[in-house]
Amino acid sequence: MEVLSPFKDGIVSDWDMVDSIWNHAFKECLLIDPKEHPMLLAEPSSNSQQQRERTAELIFEKYNVPALFLAKNAVLTSFASGRATSLVVDGGGGSTIIAPVHDGYVLQKAVASSPIGGELLTDCLLKSLESKGVMIKPRYSFKRKEIQLGVCQTVDLDFPSTTESYRLYSQRVIASDIKECVCRAPDTPYDESSYSNIPMTPYELPDGQTIEIGADRFKIPDILFNPSLIQTIPGMENFVEIAPNARGLPQMAIESINKCDVDIRRELYSSILLAGGTASMQQLKERLEKDLLEESPQAARVKVLASGNATERRFSVWIGGSILASLGSFQQTWFSKSEYEEHGVSYVQRKCP
Repeated sequence: MEVLSPFKDGIVSDWDMVDSIWNHAFKECLLIDPKEHPMLLAEPSSNSQQQRERTAELIFEKYNVPALFLAKNAVLTSFASGRATSLVVDGGGGSTIIAPVHDGYVLQKAVASSPIGGELLTDCLLKSLESKGVMIKPRYSFKRKEIQLGVCQTVDLDFPSTTESYRLYSQRVIASDIKECVCRAPDTPYDESSYSNIPMTPYELPDGQTIEIGADRFKIPDILFNPSLIQTIPGMENFVEIAPNARGLPQMAIESINKCDVDIRRELYSSILLAGGTASMQQLKERLEKDLLEESPQAARVKVLASGNATERRFSVWIGGSILASLGSFQQTWFSKSEYEEHGVSYVQRKCP
């Protein structure tokens, strides 16, 4: 089988695939009939008008839901931490989006996004390890059996017809775990000389071989702060063509705040929220706060906030959604099926700003 994703840079590119995923979610996982439940959907802050209308159309026409609401990721993250105004730094798998939220609304003109997300960092780590001669064996290509107590032998299995995309997917799962276990954002910008003699950290791969990871522990996460580092990773040189204008997190945050009204800038600086899986990287919060302190205006009190619980950070959008949907005052804001039939799909823009 092929492994494909319906998303490109955090935006849906294949609607048939999304449709079948939703179908599977309702029928096989949640075991519900969508006709009986109003639905709150989270969407990226940079979602386009066409995307939103397409979503509403699919939900109403195919699943016949009684009511729908589209909420922005950043707003939900903000609610999850109990704030109505904040600057949300959402580091996901496919992209990083920085969005200012004021009184529960995203300030659309100041949203900044970058294609650097967790998946890209995982690929960088994979390529970097391969260039050092570390071959990550996918989980399906071997089995381990215990010869004697605590000693395992690895036996290679042969699956000749496995697709390239499945092999890559299996390797990425492992590389992603390495990244989550050993990587941490460096306190100062990464440079080869000062990190060349850093102590190595061991990591045991699923096939039993133990690898040592040195400077890459700090270099890979630093790509979030300095995207030009990607060019120094073998096999990733063509990234410049894909994203010539990728900026680091601190630059994006300051750029975004400067596009907002002068009166709310102080408040945004003092409540910068980290959300998403990539933002859970160790030391990322401290590093972002340090960089912003150096680059922000003197009067600003910079405070980067992140939930202490990594799972909460990763699912902050979901938590915010469950808070919003259960508010009594929210019930009159739903976009109902009858309104959809009366005003048409473009009404979603009015009902869900």
